[in-house]
Amino acid sequence: MGTVSVRRVYEPSPAGTFRILVDRVWPRGLSKERAGVDLWLREVGPTTELRKWFGHDPARFDEFASRYRAELDGSTAFAELEAAVSEHDAVDLVYSAHDEQHNQAVVLRDVLLQRAR
Repeated sequence: MGTVSVRRVYEPSPAGTFRILVDRVWPRGLSKERAGVDLWLREVGPTTELRKWFGHDPARFDEFASRYRAELDGSTAFAELEAAVSEHDAVDLVYSAHDEQHNQAVVLRDVLLQRAR
């Protein structure tokens, strides 16, 4: 596995970086051309119920991460993500949330890195 980073979808990635959108919903007000997404794995995003429960409340992040990891366990969408990441030297998991530290891409990166060990 190469380098896996997280980045807001509104920010450009370095040249040669494969961009995977990990949001279940397309980012508001962003065209597909401007997003520069190479792959959209909507099913790897948290379920609507979990996303609404979390509400991007940093106080709920640890519980959100725990519940999200449980959703990912045995997920075919996560297996697709692992396969896509393994095929590229540099990958950005892109997301649309404003909070750069408390979002699903952070959890996904951590799970990917943990399983790669």
